[in-house]
Amino acid sequence: MMKILSFVFFAVAVILSIVASPSSSPSSMFNSLVTSSASDNPFFTDDFYRDACPEAETTIRSTVIELFIKDRTIAPALIRLVFHDCFIEGCDGSVLLNATNGEAEKDQIPNQSLKGFDVIEQIKSRIESVCPSIVSCSDILVLAARESVYLSGGPFYPLRTGRRDSLSSFPKTALEDIPAPTDPLDSFLEKFSRRNFSLGETVCLLGAHSNGEVHCNFIKDRFSNFNGTGLPDPTIEQEFLNRTRAKCELDPTAFVDLRNEGAEQPGFGTHYFQGLVQNFGVLPSDQELMNSEKTASWVRAYASNQFLFMNDFSRAMIKLSEIGVLTGPQSGEIRSTCSAINQ
Repeated sequence: MMKILSFVFFAVAVILSIVASPSSSPSSMFNSLVTSSASDNPFFTDDFYRDACPEAETTIRSTVIELFIKDRTIAPALIRLVFHDCFIEGCDGSVLLNATNGEAEKDQIPNQSLKGFDVIEQIKSRIESVCPSIVSCSDILVLAARESVYLSGGPFYPLRTGRRDSLSSFPKTALEDIPAPTDPLDSFLEKFSRRNFSLGETVCLLGAHSNGEVHCNFIKDRFSNFNGTGLPDPTIEQEFLNRTRAKCELDPTAFVDLRNEGAEQPGFGTHYFQGLVQNFGVLPSDQELMNSEKTASWVRAYASNQFLFMNDFSRAMIKLSEIGVLTGPQSGEIRSTCSAINQ
């Protein structure tokens, strides 16, 4: 019942934000809920598989729900997976490919901890059994990520479909362009800017860190040897520092659960931003958002307004999901198996 009420309230917030005056809210940086750049493309539309494979979206949804009930960690895994795919040469399923000659994107350091490949393959197998060679792996991934956001307590947002799968992987670009948790703020923001994300959109997308976990190895220096000083980052709240450092020292292979830190309730929501305001940020690149007023103002806005965050996150995810899509019969292919191009 609470889930239904949450969705109703979110829908009302979306409607209000769309009809509001452009100067009334930070969310006015978006012009409409669905981007218009692809609206004239007949190969990239709402419900693209309506006639060719009407079972596609329901199969994706039911499979993600089924697996989520067994293992809730698949949700943040799929959200992270779609980001790492779309951020490199667009949403084309290239991150799913195994190496053939040399290395693939998934082999690069930023991607070595990615999970969820087996989930996408399982969904693909089920769809192929009823609609062979119709639904792309790239569409499966963006739709599965959307279901994961919603199951985690986030918004449900509309997505166009009709993406086709790339014929190659881009390991060098993945190594260089995936934002790293240790990147200085300006470098971090510049990587998003090159993909046409504004400051607000960048901060908003990082709100996905409210749902997931991070390996102790990624944060050990910040909690014990910040910038080679032999001391922790002085901006970290002391009790939080002691708790997190003790956990990682006890088990260096452990994960810090981002869903719970600084939150009254676990899951997707504004507690990520509230934690940053209180210096509870786990990843150094996250906490750095508070070191510059140009990003800190967005952190404070989202920390205090759940509707604003949910609305803007929907728009930012739609934008992310439409980066560099391949459409039409002359572009890419529909893979039979998501980890390999067709032979």
